[in-house]
Amino acid sequence: MIKPASDFIKEAQKICNCLDAVAAKELAGQSNNLIILDVREPHETAESKLEQAINIPSGLLEMKVQNHCTDPDTLILIHCAGGGRASLAAARLHEMGYRNVHAITEKFADIKKAFD
Repeated sequence: MIKPASDFIKEAQKICNCLDAVAAKELAGQSNNLIILDVREPHETAESKLEQAINIPSGLLEMKVQNHCTDPDTLILIHCAGGGRASLAAARLHEMGYRNVHAITEKFADIKKAFD
């Protein structure tokens, strides 16, 4: 039996910290050591993005995240278009040893509205 992506996302959300956009914005405002990662594809970010976000497509995350963050305690907020890729990415970063990772599990339009 083939396991659907939705099962992987549900498993990831059990081990990562999931936030809505308002809670993520509030948490971001409390930190001086923050990275916002956008794990969407470049063509998605070309349409609209958060000004302060770093774009690392989910398929390149493990190879590129250390170029931007080497401190495992840095607050990392991850978003995508709808929460699925962000959840998977947050779980992966947790596996890599990052300890303060949160997935924003809302649609990008809601995230953009909260952060702008």
